[in-house]
Amino acid sequence: MLSLKHSLRWVYLLAACNVIIILAIMVYLDATPLDQEVRLTIRESIQSLTNKFDFTYLKGINKDSKGSAQDTGYTLEPGNVKFKFVNPKAKQGDPKEILEQNTRKYTEVMNQKIAGPKDFDLDLIRAPSDPGTYEHANATIVALVRNSEAIGIGRTIRKFERSFNGKFKYPYTFINDEPFSDKFKKKMQSYSDAPMEFITIPRELWDRPESIDAKKQDELMQIMEDHDVGYAKMLSYHNMCRFYLGNFYLLPELQKYRYYWRIEPNVDFYTDIKYDVFKYMEAKKRIYGFTINLYDIDRSVETLWPETLKFLNKGDNYKYVNKNGAFQWLLDDLQNPRNAKTANGYSTCHFWSNFEIGDMNFFRSEAYMEWFKHLDSTGKFYYERWGDAPVHSIGLALFADKKDIHWFRDIGYSHDPYLNCPHSDDTSGCKTGLLGQWEHLLDQNCMANWIDYSMEDTIGIY
Repeated sequence: MLSLKHSLRWVYLLAACNVIIILAIMVYLDATPLDQEVRLTIRESIQSLTNKFDFTYLKGINKDSKGSAQDTGYTLEPGNVKFKFVNPKAKQGDPKEILEQNTRKYTEVMNQKIAGPKDFDLDLIRAPSDPGTYEHANATIVALVRNSEAIGIGRTIRKFERSFNGKFKYPYTFINDEPFSDKFKKKMQSYSDAPMEFITIPRELWDRPESIDAKKQDELMQIMEDHDVGYAKMLSYHNMCRFYLGNFYLLPELQKYRYYWRIEPNVDFYTDIKYDVFKYMEAKKRIYGFTINLYDIDRSVETLWPETLKFLNKGDNYKYVNKNGAFQWLLDDLQNPRNAKTANGYSTCHFWSNFEIGDMNFFRSEAYMEWFKHLDSTGKFYYERWGDAPVHSIGLALFADKKDIHWFRDIGYSHDPYLNCPHSDDTSGCKTGLLGQWEHLLDQNCMANWIDYSMEDTIGIY
């Protein structure tokens, strides 16, 4: 009978042989002219096989008593908070090959026929026969618009009413940094008989802080504009992003609400939504819902991630990090390595926030607000062009459990040039699985990374 010592030697030897065989196959693939589709299929088969190997019983492999970033992807200690991309799906290939793998994954998931979420009895939250007596969730539909955008937001509301709110009559809250005109109000009231409130933002919650050096901002934004960073020189855009990120939740008129659904002018809704989305969020304790997941302009967020790490390494701020956060999604550098390099480790993946359904209690929380205050103190909402989408997304990925962030895969939605179009009997007017109008947009899709790193089961909910 072999001793334990000799048995372990054989185990190590067999493991080494497996690795050598796999490496030999990979070398052969690189040296042999094969069709790209065949090459990717073989690579993915090898990855699937290697993912099944379990070496955790071997001494010193995959285990670290300190749970370092090397094996878990993060370290959370006072003054020593760091994150690392560990490639949990063992993806292999250059950026072009990774894009093809990710596109295949996205297409495969989007082609699955779905209806509403399966993880809750939707019959309990169907549209009421009489919206007037319906017990609503504590929620509102939010639109940050100007008087001049009456036609565009009117188009959105007409479609939104047909898709969802005509059945449920949730109140609308219109927000503007200038008073709404009577003409605008009457126009909106002609689109829906749901309750409406029109709010003027206090100047102190909207305007650029006096601490910002306007000349410095102008000089820096000229550089960004020279690098084709959109909206860089538009002061109102900087104000809007800062407002949505920290001051939106502080509006007195919104204190009575917990949930919001953000809509914008000239967007499309393609799905007949037959259940109360807010009550679904409430019942499942979801804190955020999105439809589209993209890469951001890397130059617009060059120091957002370093400033975030600086905050987390102050005092006991590490305590705010949720250990089941979406860290790998934040850090993946395989599909768009240039983005991650320019943004100093941040993939730039973000939830496209022109569609978002959120729990304002999360954004009012100590963790989020203390982080926002730190970011605001840097002045970089004006000295860089930090958008509301990447900031929201980093905050959610760090401070929320990723299972509480919900992809509303069943809701067909479009904001030019991107869309989410499910394979569903309740959806019409869009092409199933199409991300955008042009093929060159495919490399901006970050959804496969969310599926791979942050969704435990792609068919468990839909």
